[in-house]
Amino acid sequence: APAQGSEATQIGQHSAPVAAVGYCSETRLVVSGGWDGKLHFWDQRQPTPVGTLDLPERCYDLDVRGNMMVVATAERHILVYNMTGPPTLHTQMLSPLKLQSRCIACFPDMTGFAVGSIEGRVGIQYVHKVAGKESFAFKCHRHSSDAYAVNDICFHQFGTFATVGADGVINFWDKDNKHRIQGFDRFNSQISCASFNAQGNIFAYASSYDWSEGAASYTPGQPNGIFLHYTPEDKIKPKNKKPGRK
Repeated sequence: APAQGSEATQIGQHSAPVAAVGYCSETRLVVSGGWDGKLHFWDQRQPTPVGTLDLPERCYDLDVRGNMMVVATAERHILVYNMTGPPTLHTQMLSPLKLQSRCIACFPDMTGFAVGSIEGRVGIQYVHKVAGKESFAFKCHRHSSDAYAVNDICFHQFGTFATVGADGVINFWDKDNKHRIQGFDRFNSQISCASFNAQGNIFAYASSYDWSEGAASYTPGQPNGIFLHYTPEDKIKPKNKKPGRK
């Protein structure tokens, strides 16, 4: 968002809807992924992309952290790029989840990523081998027999993370100990996205219709909201591993 008193500036465009935007600190470039199956890299001082990569399908989400970028596309493709110098493809795979990808996020230590799907599942996937750690998946954002989309995943600097869903629920998770740290009361609307601030003590999330039930369920005039939640360390820090827990 522009600073107070300044004007927003368009830095680029796609030929189809833009699904996700990130910032590459290694190259100081903005990266955008679109339904046109393109990744564009933008120098904010130039009107044309300084680089473009073709994707196997429409981009649904991307995340950049340090020298790692992960991209989730249609047809369950996941691409991992090394962002040191010109972006290079490190790994391409299919999602460990059976249904359509909705969101993706890099681990803070850049050893892997978490991917969320429309079926109320999250996959924890290691790209680099870590002693004692294996990839796994788990169910979440489910109520009785109903499964809801995982709309966003965001990691805290401690390595724990939050998921928000089309069920209006927010959960904090500890992937290393494989358990839920905290669950919030169910919101009266879908939670569409979320993020922790740089210090990790503020959790921000947005409430809006996420189109998971199509245009027929959209109510014109439905309010959108942005909320800030104070998050002290004891609410998000990983707990000591219990004896016998694997």
